[in-house]
Amino acid sequence: MLLRIAVQAKGRLYDETMSFLEESDIKLSATKRTLLVQSTNFPVEVLFLRDDDIPQTVATGVADIGIVGENEFMEKGEDAEIIKRLGFSKCRLSLAMPKDIEYSGIQWFEGKKIATSYPGILSNFLKKQGVNAEVHVITGSVEVSPGIGLADAIFDIVSSGSTLVSNRLKEVEVVMKSEALLIGNKNLCPEKQEILRELLFRMDAVRTAEDKKYVLMNVPEEKLKEIVAVLPGMKSPTVMPLAQKGWCSVHTVLDEQCFWEIIGKLKALGAEGILVLPIEKMII
Repeated sequence: MLLRIAVQAKGRLYDETMSFLEESDIKLSATKRTLLVQSTNFPVEVLFLRDDDIPQTVATGVADIGIVGENEFMEKGEDAEIIKRLGFSKCRLSLAMPKDIEYSGIQWFEGKKIATSYPGILSNFLKKQGVNAEVHVITGSVEVSPGIGLADAIFDIVSSGSTLVSNRLKEVEVVMKSEALLIGNKNLCPEKQEILRELLFRMDAVRTAEDKKYVLMNVPEEKLKEIVAVLPGMKSPTVMPLAQKGWCSVHTVLDEQCFWEIIGKLKALGAEGILVLPIEKMII
């Protein structure tokens, strides 16, 4: 029995999803022209689809699970469950308007025409804000709409903001933040649930290891207590004696966010020969 997972067929989410599956040791020999491909080392098969087709495909059981942007999942409103937030392909859905026009607040959009590929999310937001605007649905390059006179403003995905700048637009309201989601059909059989549990175990090991570094250092024994005190690693570090009397080796895991600050403190306390290694997977 195979667990079928729906994945976006192209784009940034495709690239990041395939990298994530590879890091989870799911081996695939797919190309973007292949509709369905089976893993060679794990009981899953991957179905490549348009991103906006994934929620319905999972909800109806054509696929058992899917990796999709939160923006598409919320827009479609299909009856599938969110199994896990995956933490990649982060972006936001925002309202943007011509940069040369002064923005006075959300009421600026009253009576305006807004172009978007996400009419459901936008309409709900405007209703909550008490704003009556015309929602103009576009599939494709939404950001060009104000420049050609098709709309007064847009509601679209923003990542870096460079596309807005190139079209002389400015972001004025962030409506929602989005990331990749693992969604699932609500009626998986026990056998497929077991495959899913194993897949989640692998995914968790990859996610836990992200932004973590394995650090080894040589430490004078007289400074060991002080050095251990500044290490925020998991539980307690590993300490082993060295052949040179009065020295020991300390092994620990550090988060990359605080890495340089901690390393500086360790050096100041006398740590030497500091070796830093990437962590591929971490099982807690």
